[in-house]
Amino acid sequence: MDYFRRTGRRLYDVQRYNWQTFRHQPLQEMSGSVGDLGTLLPIIIALASDTKNINERGSISLASTLVFSGLANMLTGLCFGIPLPVQPMKAIASVALVNHYRREEVASAGLFVAAVIGFLSMTGLLEWITQKIPIPVIKGIQLGVGFTLIIYGGTLITKTLYHIDQVVVPVVAFLALLWNPMYPRLPYALVVVSIGAIWALVDILAGHDGPLYLGIWKPHAFVPSPSSFRVGALNAGLGQLPLTTLNSVIAVSFLSADLLPHVKAPSITSLGVSVMAINLVGCWFGSMPVCHGSGGLAAQYRFGARSGGSIIFLGLIKLLLGLFAGPFASQIFNHFPNHLLGIMVVAAGLELVNVGESLNTAGALDLRKPAPTDEDHGGFTSQEEDKEMVAISEEEKHRRWIVMAITVGGVLAFRNDAVGFLAGMVSHWSFTLQDEWRRRRSEREGQIRLDAEAPDRNPQQSPIAVP
Repeated sequence: MDYFRRTGRRLYDVQRYNWQTFRHQPLQEMSGSVGDLGTLLPIIIALASDTKNINERGSISLASTLVFSGLANMLTGLCFGIPLPVQPMKAIASVALVNHYRREEVASAGLFVAAVIGFLSMTGLLEWITQKIPIPVIKGIQLGVGFTLIIYGGTLITKTLYHIDQVVVPVVAFLALLWNPMYPRLPYALVVVSIGAIWALVDILAGHDGPLYLGIWKPHAFVPSPSSFRVGALNAGLGQLPLTTLNSVIAVSFLSADLLPHVKAPSITSLGVSVMAINLVGCWFGSMPVCHGSGGLAAQYRFGARSGGSIIFLGLIKLLLGLFAGPFASQIFNHFPNHLLGIMVVAAGLELVNVGESLNTAGALDLRKPAPTDEDHGGFTSQEEDKEMVAISEEEKHRRWIVMAITVGGVLAFRNDAVGFLAGMVSHWSFTLQDEWRRRRSEREGQIRLDAEAPDRNPQQSPIAVP
């Protein structure tokens, strides 16, 4: 009963925090809610439009993706109280696009990842793994993802620079992004998305691409065949597993603690269960396999989101579009200007890169002295506590930077979070072995000195005679 009382109290506090934050800054919350569209739209558009060799159906159903990802947004906002993103699984998307996968194969990959992440979460293995990963490696993964987003955003911008208006608009948008911190109440992302939507609408009407029309969602469930499951799980799901584990679960939990220290960060287990539940429901209907992501959280935070109310709002919009206006949403998404999406992706990357600044400060969780938390209020506090730092040497600071930099290099050089993770862990273990070697060598040298300085004792020395 005590568990249910604490859970009920926490959910009540989450809803109160969501409501108070959204009511206090509605424009900022709405602006932050669309901050992640730069990574969402290009992927789902490409997969929904990929009709080669798959009977003109697309690799995913856009309407189903909007419906189920919208429901996931709303539920995560209600449960966690932070702007937790719902993003496509990028490794699965990449393999599906290259190989023109059918919906059954894409769904199989998502179901496989969901089952494995769910098993690791509910058995506590994921939490145990996280405790063994040093903070510099986690921050290195976050920075690597951040730089990857910046590069990807630049690609979106440059591939459409054919006319003067396509040069001026991103330049003006980027300058506005740099000045946005001077006017924090300006809903930058909301303005950019509104301009992009209007641009797309005008482009559709001027290009005579057919009438704009609505359409009611007609759900179609299916069960993947064994051969489809084997192809999807082995060819796409296995590659997604380390990305989901590191970036969608572990990095998100730590980033939430960095960005929103006054809100209790989601636990590793709860994030893993969330990923499992979302995909074990939606994938059967052709929805894109989705997860959470540190890049999306950084984007939504960068553009003003501070509570779960922002993604509840986004989820409601996606749900309504999927249920009643799937074809209309598809037309708008397909004509949305890439250079505006690129600017938003760059902003998300910059926000994620910023977390590296706290590596050797009290902002790093492993260097922060534990502070009392208000468990009776669900982990919410009225203001951020003063952080006290655990003292470390300059050599240790230097080592932490090296481990983080090697992790970043692995992520960028191989375009793979798992490679960056392994590179960072190897460097961390190398430093640990060096410390152990030094300790043992010091003990041996100390023992030798003690033996050399010990007084010479003659075991045959006669006892002193007592008169």
